[in-house]
Amino acid sequence: MVGLDQRMSSSPNRGSKAPGTNSRPTSKDGSKKNIWSSLLDGVANGKRLPEKNLLILGGTPESQREFLESFSADTSADPNLVNGKRKGKTPPIANQFALGYTYRDVLDADQEDTLARVSAYLLSEPCPSFAPLLKPLLTPQSVPETLVVILMDWSDPWTWIRRLREWVRLLRSVLVSLDDDTKIVMEETMTEWRDRKRGMDASAGAAGNLPNSGGPVTIPLGPGEWDEGLGIPMCVVCQGANNIEKLEKDHGWHEEQFDFILQFLRTILLKHGASLIYTTPFHANSLQSLIHSSLGIHSLLKRQSLKHNVIDRDKILVPANWDSWGKIRIIREGFDMEGASTAWSIEIQDPPEPLGQHTDAHQENEEEDGTSAVTVFEQTIKDPKRDTTIAHPSASGNGTKIEVETSDLQGFLTQQLDMLEQLKAKDEKDRANEPVPTLEMSPMDDQGRVNEHIGPVQFNMGGIQVDADDMLKKLRDREASRAQRKESVPNPGDEKAHNQALANFFAGLVKKPGGSPRGSPSQ
Repeated sequence: MVGLDQRMSSSPNRGSKAPGTNSRPTSKDGSKKNIWSSLLDGVANGKRLPEKNLLILGGTPESQREFLESFSADTSADPNLVNGKRKGKTPPIANQFALGYTYRDVLDADQEDTLARVSAYLLSEPCPSFAPLLKPLLTPQSVPETLVVILMDWSDPWTWIRRLREWVRLLRSVLVSLDDDTKIVMEETMTEWRDRKRGMDASAGAAGNLPNSGGPVTIPLGPGEWDEGLGIPMCVVCQGANNIEKLEKDHGWHEEQFDFILQFLRTILLKHGASLIYTTPFHANSLQSLIHSSLGIHSLLKRQSLKHNVIDRDKILVPANWDSWGKIRIIREGFDMEGASTAWSIEIQDPPEPLGQHTDAHQENEEEDGTSAVTVFEQTIKDPKRDTTIAHPSASGNGTKIEVETSDLQGFLTQQLDMLEQLKAKDEKDRANEPVPTLEMSPMDDQGRVNEHIGPVQFNMGGIQVDADDMLKKLRDREASRAQRKESVPNPGDEKAHNQALANFFAGLVKKPGGSPRGSPSQ
């Protein structure tokens, strides 16, 4: 385009056409006004996506991926359509070494328009040597569009406050090393966040304006609020809230422990103006709405509501600028918010130290002093595997422990699926080796039972209905009586008479009507 402009400006008599001709617009002094650059810049600016930044700190590469999946999850009514559009288009995540990176496009409710592009920078360990990697990410242009997310996990809540302290120390060391222009923008950003209307809908009025109040009203900050603003909005995400039930069943935790953790976290985060949320994998939550609201991403078609939740212990949501000491105190009496708040302000001033490499002498000094917020927290919330105050009796003294290490839900279901497949294969093998089943008894083997079902056998002899069973029975009886008579008194004459009588009987049976019996003389 530069060459084109040069050729246009070098052409003779380019600006001296007669009035009424199709000449390009000219300025008052008669010089040619270059409108092509402005038009092209306007089109480019219209297509340029708003750029947002997520600085994701903590967690493992797997938990960071889980967070990104929850953040990118679609909540529209037609997931099949969205899956078809996004299939194979998810950018890869590079988070195995040092500072990782990926990006996500935030789509509107209709999944057609792109609202913003979010660049995610991921760092797993609060190592001071990584501080130079974070510094270039914070510029006067990027600070207002950046949100710091610190990931925690319910698999080890006893480490939360120590990890959080190291991350805050690392961030402070980076922020104080920035140039003056960036620090001015950070101060302006924190002032804007702090002055937002706390606990009210944004539609109620502008920041500092109460409805029907007749003018701007400044709400004073309560105790412990915004004492230690970092200059960048922050959100703490506690993943794996489904492990709360596991801590309760396997390690005997009670509501007192969970309430203490919640009160401690909210007291500390109130000082930084940060938000807090508990998330559960594979369950819908307000994480996406919270992140979008913190980054200033708003749908053009569907208004996303963000409502606090401090009742459900596995779905806690505390938005920024909503909390206060009064709301924290009602959770459970006896919690020393003043002490925790003061101790936290003191110990975050120290330079960062690698997690897990703090010296024993330093830890002993903290324990002896008794004023460290981390020490107070860890004395109450202890690692069940290292807690010697909890007795773990053995079964019959043979070293068998009562507690059982359980796997996560997905791992358990995977094992059960493998077992079912093995049992299915075994059943098919046994079924193939089994002989063909045969009947235990033929129905013809038991004549008595058969006769019960088929009834008596009858036939017609010379017009007379004869019962075969009855005839056979009579013959057997006669044979039996004859045999007895033979044994007692042998008499050939009686036997001959009996035979003759029997012959006459059967002759009478087969005698035809109107005729004479066979073998008898005619009359």
